[in-house]
Amino acid sequence: MVKILMVVWVLVFPLMLQAVAKKPNILFCLADDWGWPHAGAYGDTTVRTPVFDRLAKEGVVFDHAYVSSPSCTPCRSSILTGQQFYRLGTAANLRGGLDVNHPNFMFMLRDAGYDIGHWRKAWDPGNYDEGGYTEHPCGPESSFDKFMNGRDEGKPFCFWFGTSDPHRKYDPGTGVASGIKLADVHVPGFFPDTEAVRSDIADYYFEVERWDTDVGVALKLLEERGEMGNTIVVMTGDHGMPFPRCKGNMYDWGLRVPLAVRWNAIDAGRRVNGFVSLTDLAPTFLEAAGVNVPSVMTGQSLLPLLQGDMDAHQTRDYVVAGRERHTPAQGKPSLDGYPSRAIRTGRWLLVLNLEPSRLPAGALGWFGDCDGSPTKNEVKKLKGSMFYDLCFSQRPEVELYDCQKDPDQLNNLASNPEYKETVAQLRRQLAGYLKQTDDPRFTDEEVLFDTFPYNKKKK
Repeated sequence: MVKILMVVWVLVFPLMLQAVAKKPNILFCLADDWGWPHAGAYGDTTVRTPVFDRLAKEGVVFDHAYVSSPSCTPCRSSILTGQQFYRLGTAANLRGGLDVNHPNFMFMLRDAGYDIGHWRKAWDPGNYDEGGYTEHPCGPESSFDKFMNGRDEGKPFCFWFGTSDPHRKYDPGTGVASGIKLADVHVPGFFPDTEAVRSDIADYYFEVERWDTDVGVALKLLEERGEMGNTIVVMTGDHGMPFPRCKGNMYDWGLRVPLAVRWNAIDAGRRVNGFVSLTDLAPTFLEAAGVNVPSVMTGQSLLPLLQGDMDAHQTRDYVVAGRERHTPAQGKPSLDGYPSRAIRTGRWLLVLNLEPSRLPAGALGWFGDCDGSPTKNEVKKLKGSMFYDLCFSQRPEVELYDCQKDPDQLNNLASNPEYKETVAQLRRQLAGYLKQTDDPRFTDEEVLFDTFPYNKKKK
């Protein structure tokens, strides 16, 4: 009997290994502060992103991809767990801790036989041990080539390929020095069109291009190892660019990000106009790997859509996002944030500012919730102007924008009687979703976001 079992094992074990090997690898490439539409595939003719454009051409590019929250820790936590940020306790705030009890797609894939690892900025910033982790939530850190050299080639892998680009600080003038012409830079309507602003955006473009090059090096390594065909490559950003009214804000310039997915198992050259959330990535990766998706995940798998069901995206015709505390910038010693929620449909953006007496970028004059920059300085000099008010002044409780007519979302229609029913309908839709997904601010649960500590130390 023992001999028979041994023979069966000898015959079956290689087949088991082969089955495991057929599971797709995953290379998840996430930039820091890279927002839509800054890629050639989206029609930006100034920034040079040949690698992203290649992925878009050889895979699927998404025109309406949004983050759960336009701040690093909550966004990255929502990606890792496949859940809306407000369900994640202290991880809903910048520098919060991530509770180990939330399902984590990286660890779930490791438990399913994957080698995992990360490079540079992955889940960050925050103290992972605060939530019960004894190791980094994305696995060991190493460069991608070192990871590929040391991994078990009998296993599939999932690697979180991170960067700090195009996060500030920038070296002034790097954009122009790299060949970017200031005359070609697009200036959003909420900034003054000055040379300083154009140069600042050009410096941001320079770091976007550097990030694009880094991903290209990783793809070359995949090709050299013969792994490109069986690897799901995802390239995106964690929120909008680090400029006033962008990062940390509920507008498209804060919430909307580039997203392209390449894999030989999907049809090339497709474009998706339906709405997706980066919370959809975790269930997508798990389903592709044959791992059951936890019911607590609010994201939904994109795998049917990637594999050719072009009607799959019709199940999501809107996305919901929000924010709590980015930095404690409302004034010392307060730990108050600027809580907001938003719903984005094909035409409309509705924003609810839940504490409108506070300032959206933080305390007057300091505006610490907005990264320091030449653009910030230019806007601050224009107190009393439209630019200053849009970026730094108090905002009403309700904002409504017609995104088709007003793509920069400058003209708030919420107080116009003509749109009273639109506001009411969108508020009902947003509140219903937030209640259904257990947002503490829309249920009977105690609201603790402003009481959580702000951890300057990270681990």
